[in-house]
Amino acid sequence: MKIPKKNWLEWSCFALALLLVAAVLGFLVRDALIAGKAPPRIEFHLGESEKHGEHFRLPVRAQNHGDQTAESVQVEVVLKTAGKEERAEFVIDHLPKHGQREGYVTFRTDPRAAENVQVRALGYQTP
Repeated sequence: MKIPKKNWLEWSCFALALLLVAAVLGFLVRDALIAGKAPPRIEFHLGESEKHGEHFRLPVRAQNHGDQTAESVQVEVVLKTAGKEERAEFVIDHLPKHGQREGYVTFRTDPRAAENVQVRALGYQTP
């Protein structure tokens, strides 16, 4: 039986596929070798509140500056006005390393009229 000869197009496709596989493997190896081990470092940024029905909706952006992913991040926002506190919470399921996510909390009081608005992570898990 005679083995058919490969033409230039087949060899070109083979070379391109080999190059792509080698590039992906090289990237993965490099990323594994230089990846840091810093734990999640979560920073919060509050957006502008807006009227939403009878309540006020406040956007909260969480940014992870760490080298590890944070999961099930419990976020608490405390609004202090005239000696009264109003609390709201939400959960971010997955906050990747060097990534960000946005969530929303609602209050009865307008956050723009508050004396103090505090936001913090109550806790999180690492995979």
